[in-house]
Amino acid sequence: MPISHLLSPPSLPSLPPPHLRNGAARQCPTPLRAALALPPPRHVGLATARGDGGTLGSSRARAVGAVRVSAVPGDGGAVAGGTGIAAAAAATVVFAVMNRVLYKLALVPMKNYPFFLAQFATFGYVLVYFSILFIRFRAGIVTREMLALPKAQFMLIGLLEALGVASGMASAAMLPGPSIPVLSQSFLVWQLILSVLILGRKYRTNQILGCMLVTAGVILAVASGANGGPFLSELNFFWPAVMMASAAFQAAASIIKEFVFIDGAKRLEGKRPDIFIVNSFGSGFQALFVFLLLPFLSSLKGIPFAELPAYLNRGAACFLNIGGNLKDCHGAPLLPLLYMTLNIAFNISALNLVKMSTAVVASLTSTLAVPLTIYVLSLPLPYLPEGTNLSTSFIIGAATLVLGLLLYNLPQTSADQVKKD
Repeated sequence: MPISHLLSPPSLPSLPPPHLRNGAARQCPTPLRAALALPPPRHVGLATARGDGGTLGSSRARAVGAVRVSAVPGDGGAVAGGTGIAAAAAATVVFAVMNRVLYKLALVPMKNYPFFLAQFATFGYVLVYFSILFIRFRAGIVTREMLALPKAQFMLIGLLEALGVASGMASAAMLPGPSIPVLSQSFLVWQLILSVLILGRKYRTNQILGCMLVTAGVILAVASGANGGPFLSELNFFWPAVMMASAAFQAAASIIKEFVFIDGAKRLEGKRPDIFIVNSFGSGFQALFVFLLLPFLSSLKGIPFAELPAYLNRGAACFLNIGGNLKDCHGAPLLPLLYMTLNIAFNISALNLVKMSTAVVASLTSTLAVPLTIYVLSLPLPYLPEGTNLSTSFIIGAATLVLGLLLYNLPQTSADQVKKD
């Protein structure tokens, strides 16, 4: 799920295709795949992707949000677009690392109440996002036409993310800890498959191999600490499959968010929906479905539903560091609030990157934060003074991940681009 300086993210205006410059596209609901009406699927990249969806020398207008590669010399727009995406990607990596580190720190005072922290964040973010949305609406950044976008797609996002949470928690309760982040790397594979099926996107061979290397690198880096306990060999396939299904739900939600920007731009005659439209309504529906699943989710955490109110009261007292044994909650409320603030910043940054590029690019960028986070957490930190030594397999995994990112982002040659145009 996705603050002050993020109230005005960069605007990326773009002209719609000629056949969408009248008002007809705004009035007719569009099916998920056919609605896109995209031109022949293009290959996507990270550093050379343009934010406005076009390249010099191409006379064909593109649907907003579809990203293409431009390696034409002298294309200043492509350079500017690539620079903007690179800056957004760098910010996303920084926020992702800080988010993961602060989550670990937040669990120091909240070690007995992780379920409270998760639910407080889920429902608290709805209030934060809608408050920001209201401010942006009053400032004229968000229009009534944006607010009138079909809510079914946001409901689908919320449902998919809630199902991802539920299936992830169910499988996590049955799997050995080191296997969970490894199995979660199927998220990127699901994104590739679903972006092809839903968005009709095509990927070059180097991009597919790059994504596979990224996945392998993360698995090597994370699994380097798995030697001391049980791993997947002692389990049947059911619970690993449920964890991979959880990643599939989350991946589908990210692809639908990308679709929202593409379809919304067509309905809004080329103006992309504000990211807080997607954040607010997506988070709102997610909170609704999580609320409906609370009896199931609490039982997964070993909390009988009848005892949930008392557990939440104790969690709130620990979060605020009032009453009870204050020594057990040392570090609250500062650490949990810092985590929630950075988590909001990360989710906003990641969604803004989806808006500027693609969901797969945003996922690759966030994946880079995994080995960086492990490295930071290996250092002595406040509240976590014990450091750890990094294994050789971690170094190899991190290098493999970076190699995969470089391979994915190899620019397309000018000759290939001219031939495609």
